[in-house]
Amino acid sequence: MAESYYRSLGEGTFESTLHTQGAWNDHEQHMAPAAGLLVHCLEQTNQRPDLRLARVSFEILGIIPQVIFDVTTKVARAGRTIELLEAELVAGGRTAIKATAWRLAVGDTSEVAALEDEAMPGPREAAGFDGMTAWPGNFINTLEFRAVPGLRPGRGQVWVRSPFEMVDGGPTPDLVSLLGLVDAANGVAARVPPGGDSWMFPNVDLQIHLHRRPAGRWLGLDTRVTFGTDGIGLTSSVLHDESGPFGRSEQILTVRPLGRS
Repeated sequence: MAESYYRSLGEGTFESTLHTQGAWNDHEQHMAPAAGLLVHCLEQTNQRPDLRLARVSFEILGIIPQVIFDVTTKVARAGRTIELLEAELVAGGRTAIKATAWRLAVGDTSEVAALEDEAMPGPREAAGFDGMTAWPGNFINTLEFRAVPGLRPGRGQVWVRSPFEMVDGGPTPDLVSLLGLVDAANGVAARVPPGGDSWMFPNVDLQIHLHRRPAGRWLGLDTRVTFGTDGIGLTSSVLHDESGPFGRSEQILTVRPLGRS
């Protein structure tokens, strides 16, 4: 059994392992595995094979502490063909993340199916990439990265995968594993290097839209990073599995010199 990012203590209570450690503070969790855990919990809520997860929106309300915490979920809007779910990660009496997720009815639309996003070269066409070693935190150290030639600050195509399970006790579904990596997009083509006398640019949200259900363990990130002139930035990615694009993600950033709150 591979190591895991979280241990389940039952009844919606979890304990984070050191493998979740984030990059900006050594006592916080990285948002990526936390998002994966919330997807794991949302997928188990009011399970319906006739509906599929189509969008997940995460609001990051502060530091996600490395402690024992609770995840609660509920159906916020029930429906025959459309359903809205909500989830919260609560640690020490404080909500650290709020998530909402739309489930939509599935059906055969192959007659009109079309795709405009171009597929990026696959992981076998990418080379080993050590550019993420500039990032501190144990979560990043758990990942394998491969970069497509042409990567530069602000723009690049990178593949990432993890050998770890999301929660102890069983195998991780592909959807959970892949969506538990998406938040790493904010670091793969950073406009400025993290650490030292540089800048910080954490995201305060994560929005994921899925036009199909992904498969496999390799996540491809075709990423663009924009910094505005007034302290706000945006990281945008087309998400891939080995079969091609399956969705998009957006992360709004607060850009500021290190040491300034």
